[in-house]
Amino acid sequence: MPTPEADRVPGRRAAPLAVVDPATGQPFDEAPDQRPDELDDVVDRAGRAWTGWRADPAARTTALHAAADAVEAAGDDLARLLTREQGKPLGEARAEVARTAARLRYFADLAPGTQRINDGRPVHSEIRWRPLGPVAAIVPWNFPLQLAAAKFAPALAAGNTVVLKPSPYTPLATRLLGAVLAAVLPEDVLTVVTGREPLGARLASHPGIRHVTFTGSVPTGRAVAATAAASLVRVTLELGGNDAAVLLDDVDVDRIADRLFWAAFRNCGQVCMAVKRVYAPARLHAEVVEALAHRAKTVVVGSGLDPATRLGPVNNAPQLARIEQVTHRALAAGARAAAGGHRLDGPGHFFAPTILTDVLPDDPVVTGEQFGPVLPVLPYRHLDEAVDAANGTGFGLGGSVWGTDLDRATATADRLECGTAWINHHAELSLAQPFAGVKDSGVGVAGGPWGLYGNLRPFVVHRPREGGR
Repeated sequence: MPTPEADRVPGRRAAPLAVVDPATGQPFDEAPDQRPDELDDVVDRAGRAWTGWRADPAARTTALHAAADAVEAAGDDLARLLTREQGKPLGEARAEVARTAARLRYFADLAPGTQRINDGRPVHSEIRWRPLGPVAAIVPWNFPLQLAAAKFAPALAAGNTVVLKPSPYTPLATRLLGAVLAAVLPEDVLTVVTGREPLGARLASHPGIRHVTFTGSVPTGRAVAATAAASLVRVTLELGGNDAAVLLDDVDVDRIADRLFWAAFRNCGQVCMAVKRVYAPARLHAEVVEALAHRAKTVVVGSGLDPATRLGPVNNAPQLARIEQVTHRALAAGARAAAGGHRLDGPGHFFAPTILTDVLPDDPVVTGEQFGPVLPVLPYRHLDEAVDAANGTGFGLGGSVWGTDLDRATATADRLECGTAWINHHAELSLAQPFAGVKDSGVGVAGGPWGLYGNLRPFVVHRPREGGR
């Protein structure tokens, strides 16, 4: 939403953020548009709160368990508000809230260990771990709560404080989450700020921030890294993906079709690690297209508050326009829509679930990240051809292989250039596993102990052995 320059002058209050319900296309609430110059006080208070928060690991564990309980207690309110502003079906919103609480519990019980170094020298050497300081967590609009928790739960457990900035499209549930957590966490340990740009850029470059963790597009991630470099702070960047699903020639299409469809279309395709392109053996290509198109034509699309809805709207108008543009470009270049291919009539940001065939291999809908309910299905004749195509983009977040021979499928998955590969399923993550991409899909590691240690720095202590000098 454009903002007049006068509204961004330091000291002048900007108009509030109007928050749109994507199921209607109409504003239903608003959030503060905080000025970049207001961050100085926020970050300063986070720095002061860090002193006490980092000093008592046992108190942190207790507080984070209480935070998880509080999230669960507020689950219905959080889920409904999340659906209103993000668009996803209410059941998926409830699952996101549950995941937020589970992540708090997981990291509450994950403590860094002290490691002794035995290197033959007459000294005791120990590696201890210290928190970094205030952390900036910048979160996109597709999973506002879940991705926020993926950033603040390990940061808080490690003894850092956090300044959390959600997307301007989805600030409300995050603000409510911040209020819920403020009731059980010490003051200024977690602060939520909302606003239009350049608020995020200012937060990423703030001299009081010691770690920037960001999820979003590759261009914005590069900009975040560049601004953070000025302060030499640590960055963790999850920059999206263009995950390929490679179907082997022994795949049982009927058996995997539902799983494959939802691996691509959950949350209306607005998932960084969703399947965004399918490579099918030429002899099975028509069968795969037909199976996926049938599901696209029959899935119930509508408001996330309607219990019958399985697929909600695209979150925001600019993203809807982008999806329409990339789809129409592919169709103009010769692709065929086996299902969908157009906006749905009526209010709201709805795009028909779309299966594309006869797509050029170098079309942007194949090589880019469409991030919506559009899936190209491409044929291949030799498996090496499919693997090369799967690896042939700048992305490397995830990928999957689908087939009956699990050993062959696993061997094929091992050839994919990505951070995570799945066999006969896709985009399922454990809280205990690392999550990272290669190439343009990111820098750093989230999840599990790796996520915790990403928020810590080693501190080495040497002392003489008994009787030494």
